[in-house]
Amino acid sequence: MAFKVTGDERGEWSVLQVTGELDLVTSPVLRQRIHDVVAHGRHDLVLDLGDVFFCDSSGVGVLIAARRLIRSCRGRLRLILPAGGAEDGSHVNRVLAALGVRRLFDVYPHLAAAVDEEPLSA
Repeated sequence: MAFKVTGDERGEWSVLQVTGELDLVTSPVLRQRIHDVVAHGRHDLVLDLGDVFFCDSSGVGVLIAARRLIRSCRGRLRLILPAGGAEDGSHVNRVLAALGVRRLFDVYPHLAAAVDEEPLSA
């Protein structure tokens, strides 16, 4: 599965769906897409990571930097990390939990919840 980032808008939310491996080679692409969204004045962002099947420390770094950027704009960042994502469970969810940073993010099981509901975790 090739790395891909696609964008959409859902009301006040910009949505970036990420597919493939989020690693040293691909994380700059996601970082740039996040910066592009913010540069266009969109400060409420959902990152759908359900189809990311591998994430290394550079990918985690992009997520933490995105959180910092969005917060500096007084925006909101939400992650979609479904339990059944990436076929057998969200790899990103496991990596964030193992590193002790999952609590930094508002996490949702699917897009409808992310754009309509309160977070599962803060």
